[in-house]
Amino acid sequence: MGSNGFGGSQRLVDLVQQLRPSKHLCPPSNTNNNPKAESETNPIAKPSERTRPERAAVLICLFEDENGHLRVILTKRASTLSTNSGDVSLPGGKTEEGDANDIETALREAKEEIGLDPSLVDVVTVLEPIVTKIGMAVVPVLGILADIKQFNPTPNAAEVEAIFDAPLDMFLKDKNRREEEREWMGNKYLLHFFDYEAENGKYVIWALTAGILIAAASLVYQRPPDFQERKPQF
Repeated sequence: MGSNGFGGSQRLVDLVQQLRPSKHLCPPSNTNNNPKAESETNPIAKPSERTRPERAAVLICLFEDENGHLRVILTKRASTLSTNSGDVSLPGGKTEEGDANDIETALREAKEEIGLDPSLVDVVTVLEPIVTKIGMAVVPVLGILADIKQFNPTPNAAEVEAIFDAPLDMFLKDKNRREEEREWMGNKYLLHFFDYEAENGKYVIWALTAGILIAAASLVYQRPPDFQERKPQF
């Protein structure tokens, strides 16, 4: 999982070097257990210093396709789940007592949900926690999958209905994007929706997942999105 022996393309090697010393790196930590969420959330809000929100971690797993384009692995949550059923999400979930840190949480959940072997993922950075409207801190863990052919997707039917991937740069583009204005505590913000058609279906990527991927794409490509974000202040 470390950078030693990383067998990706030169572009992926360069990306690892670009991101690993990133100033955006946050020390992983382990706090209270918390549920998954795909609700309206703040893409980059920091946790309140006055409270210790419940915690979860998600894995932004990037790989390079045959054309050299960066893509990210996504899932559609099972329709039988009690919360946010059928929503698109990143692999991940609640922090469990035995997890050493946020990285371990994200990798463990990815293995449980989609069968992704943690040893295939080179974790290069951890983004700042996102605090949701319900007061939960979600930690995005960014990792690189050097060879997508080594990944044999095995969805956990109890949690995942489908596994697909999407181009990372689409989250910086205005194409196939919709927005809705919402209000929270007197402050107006924009909720972003990205429509995407994969080989196995049509998906809408929005809310927490969209916010995380906008932030990740902005970091990877070193530029802001083509649209106004107008982030909420939860």
